[in-house]
Amino acid sequence: MASFRKLKIEKEEYVNRTFRLNTKLVEEMYKVCEKKSISLNKLVDVCICYALENLDRDNENESEL
Repeated sequence: MASFRKLKIEKEEYVNRTFRLNTKLVEEMYKVCEKKSISLNKLVDVCICYALENLDRDNENESEL
């Protein structure tokens, strides 16, 4: 009989936060979610990760982004 290694599934941790977003922005986000068949939460997560990875870190001390 073959032996199997235990499958280790790492659990991601999440935090609940509330944000105010422009209505038109949210409507556009829902359109993207529908086209890509993903949840709004997933889209927000992907967009924030992308923005942070591509943020111009040379100007971190400036108040403008």
